[in-house]
Parts: sequence; structure tokens; C-alpha cells
Amino acid sequence: MHQHWLDRGVAIAPRTVPHLRERDDALLTLSLTDTARLQRIPQAQGRIILALDGLQPDVGHEGLWGLRDCLAGAVLLARSLLSATQEDLTALLTEVPQALRVPMAGVISEGQRAIRRAVAHAFPAVPHQRCHCHDLQEAAKPISEADRHAKKERKKRVRGGRPLERRLAGRRDPEAAVVRGYCAAVRSALTDDGRPPLDASGLKLHDRLTASAASLERVETRGPGPRSCVGCRPYGSGA
Repeated sequence: MHQHWLDRGVAIAPRTVPHLRERDDALLTLSLTDTARLQRIPQAQGRIILALDGLQPDVGHEGLWGLRDCLAGAVLLARSLLSATQEDLTALLTEVPQALRVPMAGVISEGQRAIRRAVAHAFPAVPHQRCHCHDLQEAAKPISEADRHAKKERKKRVRGGRPLERRLAGRRDPEAAVVRGYCAAVRSALTDDGRPPLDASGLKLHDRLTASAASLERVETRGPGPRSCVGCRPYGSGA
């Protein structure tokens, strides 16, 4: 989180981050336990489309489960559960209609067996749909595997930037600056992973290396000189 704020240009001390996180947790807990707030959320729509998902930081630890209204875009309930059995999830699900008192139009989840059974037990007449994102991830697995393999093979062909940079140690001429810029661009491209399936990391690497190669060709055509420093732009954009 500290690095995220620094990347956004916010000057903040590392020790400040946990303090802010604790305050945020306290405010969230207060908000989620406010029954009047929960009753106001779905009034405009008159119904709820419930999204259910859980996050377990590590094996053996408690999992954080959240219930969210897809129409209002608001978190309705959050609980830490030691296990994600059908009984635990059923008890969690039944808390929502008791607090909100509005019809349940549908439930969306990742479709695990315990979740399906809990939803069927808590809301037997409510349609239950698998999350589109999880469906897309499952459907794209073959493509993602091929993309991962292609990225692995392409990375093998562009290794060796470190020795080249070491040979340039101590040089301050424009050509050395250009080479360092391209080495940094390649190194950045190799470590930048996408978010499959919509952002394939192999294709992303291909596009960035292609742009860098095209920029190198333009620099080579111009020849050496101060203007070559334009090649230091990471991805060859405008070079």
C-alpha cells in the first residue's frame, strides 16, 4: 500500500500506512453494522442482486467473506470465517434479508460447491449465476497457457542486458545513454505481467519489444548524435 501511494505521487511515511488502515477498518466495521444504512442502500432499486466471495490470506487462517449489492455497488456485510462450509455460508447469507427487508432478485458467486449448496438452502427460489469473470477465466485457460509459454520463449531471446550495461559503466556519452535506456525498457517489459485473460502478458511483452525494436531501427537510421537520446523512451513511443 505504501508503494501504491508513492507511485501516485503521495509523500507518506511507511508507519502512517498501518495507522490509516486501522482507521479504515474501524470506519468500515461501523458502517457495516449500521442497520439503518443497510436498509437505505436498496430502497432506490427495491431489490438486491447479491454477490458473494471470500478471500483467505493464507492456508489455515480465517477467510474474509463479503456480501455486496451489485445494483448499488455497496458492501452489505463482511465476516471472518474459520471455515467455508455450507452451514457457515448459509448462516452468513441469511443475515442479509433479515437486515434489508427487500426481495432478493439473484445471487452471483464463483460457483464453488459449498457456495451453491448454501445459496440453494438460504434462497431456494432465487436464481444463482456464476460470476462472468470466473467463467471467462475458465474459458480462457487454454489461451492463457499458450500465452504464458510464448512469453517464456520470448524472454529467452532478450536476456543479457545486464552484461551490456556493465560494459557501459562510467560512460556518459549520448550513445551510452541510449543503450542504457533500451536496456531499462527491455528489463521493464520482462517484469511487467498482465492480468489474464483480458490483458495477456505474452502479447503485452510482444508489443513492447516490437515497439522497442522499431525505435532502435529509427535510431540506427538517424545515426549517432545527441538526438539519439530520444531512444531512451521506454516503449519506443514517439521515438
